[in-house]
Amino acid sequence: MLEINDLRVAYGGRPVLRGVSLTVRSGELVAVVGPNGAGKTTLFNTVSGIVPAAGGSIRFDERDLLAVPPSERPHLGIAHVPEGRQVFPSLSVLENLQMGAYSAAGRTAWEENLARIHAWFPVLAERSGQLAGTLSGGEQQMLAIGRGLASAPRLLMLDEPSMGLAPAVADDIFERIIEIHRATRLSVLLVEQRVAEALNFAERGYVLETGRVILEGDHDTLRDDDRIRAAYLGM
Repeated sequence: MLEINDLRVAYGGRPVLRGVSLTVRSGELVAVVGPNGAGKTTLFNTVSGIVPAAGGSIRFDERDLLAVPPSERPHLGIAHVPEGRQVFPSLSVLENLQMGAYSAAGRTAWEENLARIHAWFPVLAERSGQLAGTLSGGEQQMLAIGRGLASAPRLLMLDEPSMGLAPAVADDIFERIIEIHRATRLSVLLVEQRVAEALNFAERGYVLETGRVILEGDHDTLRDDDRIRAAYLGM
């Protein structure tokens, strides 16, 4: 579904991504982990078109994504839930979800998608008319994920969904993500600071450091690697 090969990105001439290659197959949950500053968010922003690529290729369903304008990429079925949630604080919960449903598929499946989003995140139904800026951090994260799902995506990119949340709230968010993935077999590309959880639930994962993929494999391979155990799992 998503194939990234030898992707290179630079800011002001300074390399940020240095030949990154990764694949997300249909129905997979793939995790990207690594330290702060490794280039994980830049990777997502390049797929979305927020940041231009300096070289390499990104293909989505065999289509050259780098030739598609950023505004058209959501219509292909790519939803990006950014780091820091970035909900529209002055709009209601429902209006935020409606903003996510502007893609052709999202508009067509709006009522069905809204019902499913409310089933996964009941608080969004309860607070439908409440301003998004008045929600708690965890509720805003649920809203951000719901807004992504409202576009009826085929690939959901989640950037640090547990960031800034209390451990119990982050656990709840993770459980919802896994529930959604298992129920829909939606392809998910996850960047997450909670490495143990990310690798436990992902079918495959990539470790990104200083803009390079230094390790990749299925979840058992990565969890059993001594470098991962020492650097990220405290073992």
